[in-house]
Amino acid sequence: MGKTFRQSMAWLHAWSGLVVGWVLFAVFVTGTASYYRAEISQWMRPELRTDRTFGPADLAAAAERGVAYLQAQAGGARTWFIALPRPDRPVLELFWRTGPGRPAGHVMLDPDSGAPAVLRATRGGDFLYRFHFELNLPPLWGRWIVGACALIMLVALISGLVTHRRIFADFFTFRRDKSAQRGWLDAHNVTGVLALPFHLMITYTGLATLMVMYVPWGVSTAYRGDSQRYFAESGQITAPRPPAGLPGTLALVGPMVARALAMRAEPLERITIVNPKDAHATVVAVFEEPHGLSHEHPQIAFDGITGAVVEVRAGGLRPATKTFATMVGLHEAHFAGPALRMLFFLCGLAGSAMVATGLLLWTAARLPKGTAARGLGLRLVQGLNVATIAGMPAAIAGYFLANRLLPVALPDRADWEVRTFFAVWLLVAGTAFLRTHRRVWPETLTVAAGLFGAVALADTGRGAALRLTGDGPGEPVFLAFDGAMLVVAALILFAARTIGRHDGPSRRVSARATGAPI
Repeated sequence: MGKTFRQSMAWLHAWSGLVVGWVLFAVFVTGTASYYRAEISQWMRPELRTDRTFGPADLAAAAERGVAYLQAQAGGARTWFIALPRPDRPVLELFWRTGPGRPAGHVMLDPDSGAPAVLRATRGGDFLYRFHFELNLPPLWGRWIVGACALIMLVALISGLVTHRRIFADFFTFRRDKSAQRGWLDAHNVTGVLALPFHLMITYTGLATLMVMYVPWGVSTAYRGDSQRYFAESGQITAPRPPAGLPGTLALVGPMVARALAMRAEPLERITIVNPKDAHATVVAVFEEPHGLSHEHPQIAFDGITGAVVEVRAGGLRPATKTFATMVGLHEAHFAGPALRMLFFLCGLAGSAMVATGLLLWTAARLPKGTAARGLGLRLVQGLNVATIAGMPAAIAGYFLANRLLPVALPDRADWEVRTFFAVWLLVAGTAFLRTHRRVWPETLTVAAGLFGAVALADTGRGAALRLTGDGPGEPVFLAFDGAMLVVAALILFAARTIGRHDGPSRRVSARATGAPI
């Protein structure tokens, strides 16, 4: 590992970053995109009109329509969830849960009629958000893998701080015309130092968000597996009422919604109905979190039979839970306004670039001199670098493009969008191991840039005239999204040119030395 402490830290930094670097790049890219999760979902459902507001009477009536649908279609479910319409998502979204181990039900309704909403099936920005911490794997496996990688990244960040003696001077050093190794080292240093507080914060708070899962022993011992009692006593949810075992008739939910809206100034996010056919039925109104760092949702619980207020939860978190909620708030940045959210997004891009340049630096530092052949391990790492750094952006662009090109009435359409994501990723990964290293970077990155450009070109369903005038519903979001796709395409083309310039000279020298054609 090295003779000195700093050399040992350098070894630890290099190898810990390599082992999890490919997963971390995917996590950083999808997590960065998730800062605009709502806008992505809005863009991927262009049929929705977003030019209306919903008053208390509208929300109360929509809640009643949601309850009527659930009573007819999910009467045996233990819990109903009703996500009320809002300007950026003007649909009534229903979930229900029948029991442990059973799949949850889900449907979207028109809030005015209660009929199934006419819109394309898509997972929208939620797919990227959940991929960020689950990797599209079963939740338990995905979260454990991402948590382990985040812990190793924390080790890599700390060991990197120890390794760099001139950390602040490195921020102002970028020798782009030097060797490939020096260029990638400087790029890695700049992107790492530029947003270092963000990298440390986002990694640590990411681990903290799933703390109860990673270190469950305290809660398990104190509450003997009763997690609901833990969440209630810590102030995160209203205290659950055990079912009475006697039948009960659910009161009208609309008046409860109207009363809850009169009691709180925050927007009403959803309604949760527990044991809807029991004498101890409970209706919980969950509001969006107030402005601030702490990620806590005010809640008002009603007796589902009488409609009386049972409990009000607002700002009553215990100190430890308040700290936890603040870390969650810092990680998800729900408190951020437009400017601060853009800063978080740019820092996320810097984190993605830091991981990518670190992976490229690892291979550049180990390229054989002269005409020596590359070993199997180095070829494997180079192929995985291409598959990840070029493949992940291409897969995201393929996911967006599928949203516009797949038939709206296609069965399992949302699943086909996800399949397109992985199909594009696999194609790029296969290319990474089939093409020569000299050609594969410009080819794959150019394809990725082309896919992002195609996303903007394919987004013509809402009318070019409305795009130019900005008079259409939600047009600013659509114009901004299309512009962002073109900017990403330009950045990827710049990356292709940069990687080709760094890779090209060494290959030309090697070719001249051997007399091989260039």
